[in-house]
Amino acid sequence: MQSHAAVINGACTENRAASTALKDGPSSSKSIATTNNGNPELEFKKCSLNLSESDKEVVRLVGQHLSSLGLKKSSDMLMMESGCCLEHSAATKFRENIMDGAWSKVEAALPDMKPLLKHQRHLQKMKFFVLEQKFLELVDDGKLLDALHCLRNQITPLRIYVSRVHQLSGFLMISTSDELCKAANWDGKGLKSRAKLLEKLQGFLPISVMMRPNRLKTLLTQALEYQQSKCLFHNSSLLPNLDTSSLLIDHTCLRRNFPAVTQQVLNEHTDEIWFCCFSHNGKMLATGSKDSYVIIWNVDPVTHRVTHARSLTGHTYGVGFLAWNPTDTHIIACGTEEASELWLWNAQTGELCSKLSHSSDDSLSCGTWMPDGKKYVAGGTKGQFYQCDLDGNVIESWEGVRVQSLGCLPDNKTVIAADTQQRVRRYNFEDMSDYNIIKEDHPIMSFSLSSDGHFILLNVATQGVHLWDIDDQILVRKFHGVVQGFYTIFSCFGGSSEEYVASGSEDNKVYIWHRSRDKPIDTLSGHSKTVNCVSWNKAIPSMLASVSDDGTVRIWGPQDTSESDSDDESYWLED
Repeated sequence: MQSHAAVINGACTENRAASTALKDGPSSSKSIATTNNGNPELEFKKCSLNLSESDKEVVRLVGQHLSSLGLKKSSDMLMMESGCCLEHSAATKFRENIMDGAWSKVEAALPDMKPLLKHQRHLQKMKFFVLEQKFLELVDDGKLLDALHCLRNQITPLRIYVSRVHQLSGFLMISTSDELCKAANWDGKGLKSRAKLLEKLQGFLPISVMMRPNRLKTLLTQALEYQQSKCLFHNSSLLPNLDTSSLLIDHTCLRRNFPAVTQQVLNEHTDEIWFCCFSHNGKMLATGSKDSYVIIWNVDPVTHRVTHARSLTGHTYGVGFLAWNPTDTHIIACGTEEASELWLWNAQTGELCSKLSHSSDDSLSCGTWMPDGKKYVAGGTKGQFYQCDLDGNVIESWEGVRVQSLGCLPDNKTVIAADTQQRVRRYNFEDMSDYNIIKEDHPIMSFSLSSDGHFILLNVATQGVHLWDIDDQILVRKFHGVVQGFYTIFSCFGGSSEEYVASGSEDNKVYIWHRSRDKPIDTLSGHSKTVNCVSWNKAIPSMLASVSDDGTVRIWGPQDTSESDSDDESYWLED
């Protein structure tokens, strides 16, 4: 009998032993000839091809894909002509029996699989997973006595996964399929759960014996993901889809699908506009101005048009900072360094909910919401910041900290603060601890956090925009191009997966970078004075807002899709 290795590699030979070993397999080493009546017949012959190992793997990938499409004969012919073996014949039968739910045949075949295993001790684990599937299907069919027999006489004697065995015994008391699936974290009797079982069992077998299912599709999807990750203007949350993407060309996105064109210019403010931010759901935009107004704008989710909803007024020193609560129902408004008041508004109705004014000596120029929406934190450059409830009552305070910018991590207890000593520090309101995480050589004018709380963007005086990894406390990248002096300018993360960075600039432009590059991929012109703040719509990744000392709000969007593709450019990020 020929060795397993010879069968697996599909080596071509003319001796009788080889033909015996391969006669039941889907890829026995045969050639195709034509009889007198025109019908093809199979004859054994020695393969004349000298394929490399990588070529053999490609042939197997193609053969598997053809077989999955129902082109079984084509797959067999490819294996025969190339002299390769798609998979071991025992593995083929093993797969078929599992997908058919022929558990007695699967159990009988398991000992024959032992010589093929990576480690001999894995046979017992394979038995357990097969019997577990058999047990669950028996319970699902209501065959409780057979299930009990399987549990007592087959699964328990294996003496592995004892805690799971105890769980299985409890499933005998469940009366409905839905409850069983939920309790067992199982997909029910059928192809889906059996396919998952097969995938689990394949982990114990060498790839030369049995390939993972849909391996060619997996590789092609990974290639598409890689190309999309290298595409500068890929700004979509959709996962790679082989059915809608061409494999004949490299993936590229056109620049016209990127927010690079002014769609609207909003002129309702009467003075410099210092801040803007989209709501979390993307349906509203808030802007704050030196004219003492906060304007709430509605964003049409279909047409993406921005319209005036309501104006909030009374802020004595103007509005230099805004922050939406997690549910987008309320918004806090802060003034300049001279302002000692913070205003909490109902953004839906325009009603003033509360006003924080702890001391006339305070400076409340920045703030942030705790993720639970029940508290917020506010502070400024005169040496303090507070944690407050929704009524404006101070719960905790930190004294002696001159704060430039604030943010809160998703853990609902850690506040990040940039201070006037060119540091970024963590402050824990549960144990009242604090420590440094970032130290810059120049003043930090503002910062913004990524949604996951792992990265932070700093606008550093005379230096521009810096990207830091908070967890590892390392500088990831310095973005070039922006003009950042000592004005307070705000940057932001953007795009469908926050793969972009945008910032205002003192040269009246908006700069956009891909997070993987330090040079801007686009520079947006239109404002006539310093651009103080930018905000990227999280729900509509093709929408960007910017505000300026010129008193206007600009809404940026993609180029008109009616324009010809020939007038556009596509971009590719080189390694």
